[in-house]
Amino acid sequence: MATITASPPRPGLPGILRTPAVRKLLLLAVAAAILVPLANARWASGTWPSALTVDFSEPLAKASDWIIDNRDSHPLFLYFLGHVSNVVVIAVRAVYLTLLAVGWAGVTALGALVAWRVAGVRLALGTGAAFLACGLLGMWVPTMQTLALMVVAVVASVVVGLLLGLAAGLSDRMDRVLRPVLDTMQVLPAFAYLLPVVLIFGIGVPAAVLATVIYAAPPMARLTSLGLRGADKEVLEAVRSLGSTARQRLLTARLPLARKELLLGVNQTIMMALSMAVIAAVIGAGGLGDRVYQALASVDVGAALAAGIPIVLLAVVLDRVTGAAGERIGAEPEPRRGLGWLLALAGVVAVAVAGRLTGRLDWPDSWVVGIAEPVNRVVDWMTAHLYSGVPVIGGTADWAGHFTTWVLDPMRDGLQGLPWWSVLLIVAALAWLIGTWRTALTAVLAMAAIGALGVWKPSLDTLSQVLAAVAVTLVVGFATGIAAARSDRLERLLRPVLDVFQTMPQFVYLIPVVALFGVGRAPAVAAAIVYALPAVVRITTQGLRQVDPAALEASGSLGATSWQQLKQVQLPLARPALLLAVNQGLVLVLAVVVIGGLVGGGALGYDVVFGLAQGDLATGLVAGAAIVCLGLMLDRVTQPTERRAKKGA
Repeated sequence: MATITASPPRPGLPGILRTPAVRKLLLLAVAAAILVPLANARWASGTWPSALTVDFSEPLAKASDWIIDNRDSHPLFLYFLGHVSNVVVIAVRAVYLTLLAVGWAGVTALGALVAWRVAGVRLALGTGAAFLACGLLGMWVPTMQTLALMVVAVVASVVVGLLLGLAAGLSDRMDRVLRPVLDTMQVLPAFAYLLPVVLIFGIGVPAAVLATVIYAAPPMARLTSLGLRGADKEVLEAVRSLGSTARQRLLTARLPLARKELLLGVNQTIMMALSMAVIAAVIGAGGLGDRVYQALASVDVGAALAAGIPIVLLAVVLDRVTGAAGERIGAEPEPRRGLGWLLALAGVVAVAVAGRLTGRLDWPDSWVVGIAEPVNRVVDWMTAHLYSGVPVIGGTADWAGHFTTWVLDPMRDGLQGLPWWSVLLIVAALAWLIGTWRTALTAVLAMAAIGALGVWKPSLDTLSQVLAAVAVTLVVGFATGIAAARSDRLERLLRPVLDVFQTMPQFVYLIPVVALFGVGRAPAVAAAIVYALPAVVRITTQGLRQVDPAALEASGSLGATSWQQLKQVQLPLARPALLLAVNQGLVLVLAVVVIGGLVGGGALGYDVVFGLAQGDLATGLVAGAAIVCLGLMLDRVTQPTERRAKKGA
């Protein structure tokens, strides 16, 4: 495995100065000695100067007013966006009515048979059980509403992502143009997508579908481009030598060679579309997300859990089926595959017809198992016995209060109390130490843009929550990952738990933390920790397990203990994976901390939620832009650049 090594020593320099990190620190010290007195003399107060702030509220307010005034009369809306909205509504309604016409038995049979054909008997049984569980929980109709929106959004996302991926994969120029756009779309939290589409399309299904498409298309585009660019050069050269055209090479060679990446792109698109379809409930998407949102608004944990379980089941089923399809692709002969699909289709038709003839299209009310009331009784018991007043250890509310008082408040006050120029210097130092001067410049400009947008203090509040959540996530995640890497039994036990947690949409994480901790910044941080933890554990475990066994054997032969092997061999060799775990932990934590604005997280998350609720384009978009800049800065200070990584190759 490649490691980062020091550059060749320079003659004439003392030994300690031959280390690149030390030379960078000395240069930073010299720069700070010159710049700090000047900055302190010019901006002694330390707050972001108003002279360096750009007011975007007026132009954004004018744009919002223009859209509202011309939504029913301008040709752009009448002859283009209006037709797009109508097509989306018709498509979603057609899929929804089709699902209802097939009936609960037909839909369950269809899901199970599709899973059987692409993934095997075990997943077919699991898929059937998942659909039946949705009905038993009384969520059949909301599940069909979510599924209908999902089908339309995923089809559109795959088509858009495939076209963008083809353009980026076949053209270096398009790849350079699309890369920063896709990077920005990936960092921008899901909530920030909702406000612009609501302003254009209003509250309802069209806005929800289009926001989902915008959010879910980038992974399809990225993986399509990756698959096309990673195609075997020798195969392409052989096809070209046969006199094939560019179109023939694409259809007969490049796309077939990239089919695993394409299926992975479909898998990621489906998962992101489900997550966004749930979040889009706040703009009228309906379905399961609306049930969760309404229950959270009234702090009805039982009702929220009844809707949250089907969301998790759908996520797990869709993830497993599409993942298994990618692994088994090409394993079955084509004639047998076609015959199997015909038999499966015939079975679905037979079940659907039987349901219609017997009048059993709708899920019977007598089969519904109500869990809201028992769950709420458990929550009431927890509130009475665990929420506060627990002897010695204190209750969950006490923990949340202590975490806020001892961790979140000092971190927020400390960051907001720093002079703005010192924050920029710290960001520059961290980014330059781990990357290059370009990395540092990008991070500093991103942080400076936050100040220019006029949201410096709320951004530092959000940053304090992110840093606190990441610290806890890394401590727990690294410890768990190390333990799982050293124990096969523990890894097997953790795998299904991590699978479930990794497939749950972001919205669902708010349910248990509200029940346990109430509302505030601490619950938002707790939800972010739970959401980011599986990725950190997985990456850490994988990185440690991929360490060269020969290195471990060599250290063992020299008498190294297990702890010495971990400290001196495994962790240094797994450094790239550990840095990736830190990077992914930051990105995932930021996404949920922002959604924490729904449960009292405040800061930028509150601004996004407020802008969405009030239709305030300026507040929502400025907060969304600040979140993008914050994410970009955090990404740059935690991920080494390719050039730096290649030095150790």
